[in-house]
Amino acid sequence: MPPGVTVDRETFEAEAERLLQLADERGLILRVLGAVAFARRCPNHSYLREKLGRHYTDIDFAAYGRQAEPIREMLAAAGYVDDPHVYVGSEGTRVVAEHPQTGLHIDVFFDKLEFCHTVLWKGRLEIDPDTIPLSDLLMQKMQIVEINEKDLIDTIMLLLEYPLGDDDRDTINIARVAKICAKDWGWWRTLTMNLDKVRQMAEHYEDLSPDETQRVAAKVSSALERIATEQKSTGWKLRAKVGDRKRWYREVNEIALTGEA
Repeated sequence: MPPGVTVDRETFEAEAERLLQLADERGLILRVLGAVAFARRCPNHSYLREKLGRHYTDIDFAAYGRQAEPIREMLAAAGYVDDPHVYVGSEGTRVVAEHPQTGLHIDVFFDKLEFCHTVLWKGRLEIDPDTIPLSDLLMQKMQIVEINEKDLIDTIMLLLEYPLGDDDRDTINIARVAKICAKDWGWWRTLTMNLDKVRQMAEHYEDLSPDETQRVAAKVSSALERIATEQKSTGWKLRAKVGDRKRWYREVNEIALTGEA
């Protein structure tokens, strides 16, 4: 947010809802990710995030690149001014915009979320009406190599709120996650490393009850087991021989990670 401008949670969440409705009215596919998405999808456990004293800094959206121009037009009609340098510099994969009157800041990621690893949107944004699917929310957090407390807490919330399964019907589709990790050793390395950090965090997080701690540990163990049993590709096996001797993730500068995504 600009210096001196503060916006409460309710305003952020109401604005996300407004933009979702505007997109729907125009026949555009726009889905929330990041902090607002976790709050929407994990209402029973969002208090865990609030106890960190974290505030929203922006609203993150996923969309398809084929609708980039009509989405930019919609945002302009909604009062936002986007930064053309970001759009051109990202080769049309990202829009960063701000509302001059309210100071609200939004990010739109077209076709993919690309930080330490890549989460692709192809065929995924039609699954849920408001947010990216649950497994994509999981991967959004688990792709961050230098993961922080906020991301670990978001993941704990998700694991407490939903079961693991093999589809996307109010379920964390761990089968899809396992397939992606079986093809890409780097994804596997980061995601499994971070899931173990989630388990460690839960063990020492005082705001969790003993039952919640046990549930998180059980979910992490189940997820890791499912990922381990997925048949690995030849490329995965070859890259595994190199291991940590070669960097397996994309380095992300601080500017790219300043948002809530």
